[in-house]
Amino acid sequence: MRSLQRISIVTAALAVCGARAAPAHAALKVVATVPALAALAHEVAGPLAEVKALTRASQDPHFVDARPSLALDLNRADLLLVVGLELEVGWLPTLLTGARNHVIMHGERGYLDCSQFVHLEEIHTGPVDRSMGDIHPGGNPHYLADPRSAAEVARGIAARLQALDPAHQAAFQQGLDAFLNRLASARAGWEKGFAPLRGIPVVAYHKTWVYVASWMGLNQVGFLEPKPGIPPNPSHVAQLLAAGRQSHVRVVLQEEYYPDATSRLLAERIPALLVKVPGGPDYQGGQSYIEYVDRLVSLIEQGLKGRS
Repeated sequence: MRSLQRISIVTAALAVCGARAAPAHAALKVVATVPALAALAHEVAGPLAEVKALTRASQDPHFVDARPSLALDLNRADLLLVVGLELEVGWLPTLLTGARNHVIMHGERGYLDCSQFVHLEEIHTGPVDRSMGDIHPGGNPHYLADPRSAAEVARGIAARLQALDPAHQAAFQQGLDAFLNRLASARAGWEKGFAPLRGIPVVAYHKTWVYVASWMGLNQVGFLEPKPGIPPNPSHVAQLLAAGRQSHVRVVLQEEYYPDATSRLLAERIPALLVKVPGGPDYQGGQSYIEYVDRLVSLIEQGLKGRS
């Protein structure tokens, strides 16, 4: 019922605004479901695309309010960038139904599932059901904080932009090459800095940092959620406390948008440091992808060194 109500509201809003306008000649209109994808698209396209993100870094991307204003953004879009792997399944379909824009529907050139460009972790080959928590059968969708994945996604975005706007193929390639060069330089510095910290045990709240842990060489010994998407309970936290002490965990890593009372208590009891990190770049505030990863790595490094 709630989804139907939202669709009705969105449809009414679009009726007021009229039918979908033709895309502007000066710039493609790109809409991304999360800030990291928007930041990557902006790096590649520069002034040749108007790039918007449907969500903010302060929001849990699993749970987003499908507001009519977001459907209006989709109504005007020439290209939709999605994380995929069912990360947006709880809210994006409602928005797409209300947006009435066939150009960005699944299977069209204006729809780009960016998970296809990434080497995925945690692919489930066996049966999956809701008793297992918020499982993503196709793989873990939190790949964008890993610069190795981001480079491949940027290449995929560039290729699709070139297909949609062939007149600016060279400019998109230049934007991509410039970004990849800056990212490679930054990555070399990050990897040199955290090389001595490889293998250090950490606890995370949600399975958000699987790709980052792989890249940085961190040992994730457990998660505060007993199952993905299931809030911590006392018995699980007690087991995690014992495991954290036995493994000499140094950091409890958590996204800023999750409640931190349990994480803080666990960190105090181990003892370890609670490190709260942003879920993505502050794209609306002008933060670039490289600036975001630099802050993410710095926060984790500072937390790990704080327990040295």
